[in-house]
Amino acid sequence: MAASASDSDSDADASLLPAPIHLLPPDALHNVLLRLPLRDAVVCRPVSRLFHETLSHNFLALLPSLRLLLLRHPRPDGGGCLHAFDPDRRHWLRLPFSAFLPNQSFSPVASSPSLLYLWLESPSPSPSPPSLPSSSSSSSTASTAHPPKSLAVCNPFAGTYSFLPPLGSAWARHGTVLAGPGGVVLVLTELAALSYTPSGSGKWMKHPLSLPSKPRSPILASGAAAVFALCDVGTPWRSQWKLFSCPLSMLTGGWGPVERSAWGDVFEILKRPRLLAGAGGRRVLMIGGLRSSFAIDAPCSTVLILRLDLATMEWDEAGRMPPNMYRCFTGLCEAAAQGNAMPTAVAGGNNKVKVFGGDGKVWFAGKRVRGKLAMWEEDELGNSGGKWDWVDGVPGYSDGVYRGFVFDGGFTAMP
Repeated sequence: MAASASDSDSDADASLLPAPIHLLPPDALHNVLLRLPLRDAVVCRPVSRLFHETLSHNFLALLPSLRLLLLRHPRPDGGGCLHAFDPDRRHWLRLPFSAFLPNQSFSPVASSPSLLYLWLESPSPSPSPPSLPSSSSSSSTASTAHPPKSLAVCNPFAGTYSFLPPLGSAWARHGTVLAGPGGVVLVLTELAALSYTPSGSGKWMKHPLSLPSKPRSPILASGAAAVFALCDVGTPWRSQWKLFSCPLSMLTGGWGPVERSAWGDVFEILKRPRLLAGAGGRRVLMIGGLRSSFAIDAPCSTVLILRLDLATMEWDEAGRMPPNMYRCFTGLCEAAAQGNAMPTAVAGGNNKVKVFGGDGKVWFAGKRVRGKLAMWEEDELGNSGGKWDWVDGVPGYSDGVYRGFVFDGGFTAMP
């Protein structure tokens, strides 16, 4: 009986002892936690008071960022969460936003390191400075049909957000949002652009656009500190694309064509081209369907990725979608599996592939490709055709075709 009581007392004392990791010196504990991936470190924060105090925002800012493909839900009301894909672990994540955002109706539009920008339904009316005048005279009539939205910036890992200065309703409905380092934000429409810098006046600055047509797929090349966009300078019967750029330091009057005689017909071989930022912000990717001929209704044979090196101003072929992969987007794979004839859209050469991504990673989605995405990764040296692969298990495919962009999650910046 005495031995049994002694054993129970020793077991009780052992249960009161702290875990071995709590006995480590602070330097040793920091050395251990610095080896964790960012995602695991965030999960460890609520485990104990020691982890919560040690894994502070300043500490987490030392860890490498978590690169994700953030999907934009086909409907703004996505249930208070967003789906993201981790290309390193080949795993889908669910990022909740309802715990810190004021409502569940939001639409992500752009990102910069650690920060995510989204359109959010405006909070309840309160005394605030007047919003910027709308870029359209009909916005007052349309505002009753569309609820007012504000542009917000958040850090989804830290659970913090803030609203940017208010905008007119037309900017929210028709503007393309670009975000860069240092909190720089641009909103582009057909006629004008807005710029916002937190360290500046704290207000939106308006810049007229001297472009021949509405900018298509504008991107911000951080390495070159410039904005690039495609413009259609052709006729109503035939598109003719040209590349334009503008330095961030000269948004008013700084737009101009980017052209070289050595480029030849580089813009004529692609159908519905789209721009994305290449790896490191020093390259521009142009993706589109490769025309089988120069006829107006010529079908596309595959998807081609061209790359412009901003240091040498030379184009090269970065990648070409494998034929068996492209056939899935045209519907030939599905038709062959069901024993049907070639789809009408394939015969007419009118197959649309949704292209999105950034920083050297490109994803492709289409209505005929069910539940998966095609992925292309640019190699670090940029001297090969890159890597093509399928990404399976896309969540919520029945809701519609997703779009998205690259988001580097981390704690290096806060709203």
